[in-house]
Amino acid sequence: MWKREEAAKPVDPAPATNDTVAGVGGTRTAGRGGDRDFVNIGKSVVIKGELSGSEDLTIEGQVEGEIQLKQHVLTVGPHGRIRAQIFAKVVVVLGEVVGNIKASDKVAIRDTGAVEGDIVAPKVAIAEGARFRGKIDMQRGVRPQGQEKPGSEAKPPGTHLQPQTAKAPAPVTAGRD
Repeated sequence: MWKREEAAKPVDPAPATNDTVAGVGGTRTAGRGGDRDFVNIGKSVVIKGELSGSEDLTIEGQVEGEIQLKQHVLTVGPHGRIRAQIFAKVVVVLGEVVGNIKASDKVAIRDTGAVEGDIVAPKVAIAEGARFRGKIDMQRGVRPQGQEKPGSEAKPPGTHLQPQTAKAPAPVTAGRD
């Protein structure tokens, strides 16, 4: 059912080990001694809804909805087709993403990758031959959704200016005759 030869490898894979365990819709490889774990979601898997996790993830299938990997790497493999809002530490695109990407560290669109949506990240790399349609905002200190600093609230663009205070009209009182 699963073809290991065709599985895409994450950008920063852990050294090869013999510890593989069947994961939900893919293969999970456990690293040894402080190495990071990562999960592969195969080409035939379709996920609709919210996808979140606390390990690096490679997607070769289809995902629709929202993806949250707050402190981890998301790799969209060459066969990956994503229609979702993405919040992660690092996002590497080898396949296709339709939706906005917000990364706290870096977004890299490789030569086979395509992104249609806005990118917010302190570092953005777009390889020659990659396709991109959208806006890029390279802010420093961007945090994935739900990771805002205490006391800070996300504000829509252009709302950083102080609003002008308008004088309220005097109340109108109707007199009795």
